[in-house]
Amino acid sequence: MFPLRDHNPSGRTPYVVYLLMAANILGYLWYSTSFSTDRSLALFYSAFATVPREIMTGEAPLTLVTSMFIHGGILHLAGNMLFLWIFGDNMEDEMGHLPFLLFYLLSGVGATLAHVVSAPQSLVPMVGASGAIAGVMGGYLLMFPKARVDILIILIIFFRIIPVPAFIMLGLWLGMQFLGGLNADPNLGGVAYWAHAGGFFIGLALTVPLWIKRGGPRFWTRTDGQPPHPETTYSTSRIPRIPRHTPARRPGPWGK
Repeated sequence: MFPLRDHNPSGRTPYVVYLLMAANILGYLWYSTSFSTDRSLALFYSAFATVPREIMTGEAPLTLVTSMFIHGGILHLAGNMLFLWIFGDNMEDEMGHLPFLLFYLLSGVGATLAHVVSAPQSLVPMVGASGAIAGVMGGYLLMFPKARVDILIILIIFFRIIPVPAFIMLGLWLGMQFLGGLNADPNLGGVAYWAHAGGFFIGLALTVPLWIKRGGPRFWTRTDGQPPHPETTYSTSRIPRIPRHTPARRPGPWGK
């Protein structure tokens, strides 16, 4: 299940989202091509990634921020940028440029601290913008629970794009983080599930003042949980069906 886009247009140019995407993409292109050996790349990660044990002992506090702009691979980067692109523009539109940037950074730092608490003695470096983007998703859920999100469903050879309310897509995603966190040892590396879940709830909590300013429950009643503006409509492209041509059979010696 992959989100592709939402039907929630933004009313202003999301400059901060563009800036964050550029910083992550250009940064990845730089450090993934600048180090000639695995050892030098590993030293780079150890210097700028978050190591829980170091945070617990008061070392390298700046890595709580720098780790948000480092990714472990192209798929890791692409997935995070896709989620930021889909959900970030609307949150920046609601909050304003600088408040959204602060919100993003606070969500990311909080998410990283949630991971540190889950594995305080771990020496495995943690990288990625996932926690900050999870905060964006948490805020989006509070503001637009029924905004339509197009998701791509892939079941072996079955491919289909279907629109679902944001609360279903984001709820399923959050549930997967809890299931993953309960079945994984954060000390062994892999996906930082508790950073994702922590970032989500931190972002949701940070969005509560904005939600109250918009009217709180009255905002939901007024909009029925949907964006308070006309939604985007996408043209449906259909793959034309080509009729199968069956050549006429030649009659056999018995007329069949």
